[in-house]
Amino acid sequence: MARTKPSEAVACACGTGDHVGPGGRALAVDPETTETNLKRLRRIEGQVRGIQKMVEDGRYCADILTQVGAVQEALRSVGRELMRNHLKYCATNAIREGGEKADAMYDELLELVYRAAR
Repeated sequence: MARTKPSEAVACACGTGDHVGPGGRALAVDPETTETNLKRLRRIEGQVRGIQKMVEDGRYCADILTQVGAVQEALRSVGRELMRNHLKYCATNAIREGGEKADAMYDELLELVYRAAR
């Protein structure tokens, strides 16, 4: 996946000056990142359906647990990419701006790290 410079793309709403748009939606999203994450999520969806079928078929528990672990790692991968973009665009812009926006971003990042560590 090609990387863009912060000046070339805005990964989410934070980089536009407002933290979130109407209804909590991002105001702008890097299309390449979106497509990559959507492909990963579709693959994960298929894996979850496969796990459901394994359970329905009474498959060996260890095999099911292996697949559950694979789905969890795939979701972590999506989360890492989202966090990377949030840090690269949103956090960088808010921190450069300073003041209350920087303070709010520090708080948000701490909360995200705590949630991810659980």
